[in-house]
Amino acid sequence: MMKGFEVVEAMDREQMLDYVRSLLWQFRLVDAFWFIKAEERFGLAAAEKLNEEVWAKVGELAAKDIVRRFGPFEPGLEGFLRAYALFPWTLMVDYEVEKDPQGLLVGVARCPAQEGRLRHGLGEYACRDMHLAEFSGFARVLDPRIRVDCVYAPPDEHPPDRHCLWRFTLEPDPG
Repeated sequence: MMKGFEVVEAMDREQMLDYVRSLLWQFRLVDAFWFIKAEERFGLAAAEKLNEEVWAKVGELAAKDIVRRFGPFEPGLEGFLRAYALFPWTLMVDYEVEKDPQGLLVGVARCPAQEGRLRHGLGEYACRDMHLAEFSGFARVLDPRIRVDCVYAPPDEHPPDRHCLWRFTLEPDPG
């Protein structure tokens, strides 16, 4: 019997891609059920606050790992986008990225987490603070000059065809 990473090393390309898809699906399941169980036990507000704290740390640690394994990345918004493309949620969520004169606009038309909650009659949860913490933690590792602002995200009103919209800008060097 193969042990540990030997199983993965023996996979061909298609098996490896299927395995990555499986890991991402399992990652999403853990995230969803962790939140649901925290909400059941402690209430929605407490689950949202815990989610914010967890994802702030996840964003930071994921960025450090991605930089260590795949970097270096150029400073600025382009480097941020290249690194963020390797973050697991980016592979699971169809982010829409648009350049504008101030920087980048990043939106989500179909959010798997929110859509799953709506399908199960749970209603949207407030994810604005959590994603602000996640994006900011990730961006700060890549370039401390990157500023993240929420244009809208739940609990904010949002158009029916987009759950959230974020603006990423680059602050000038303080020198």
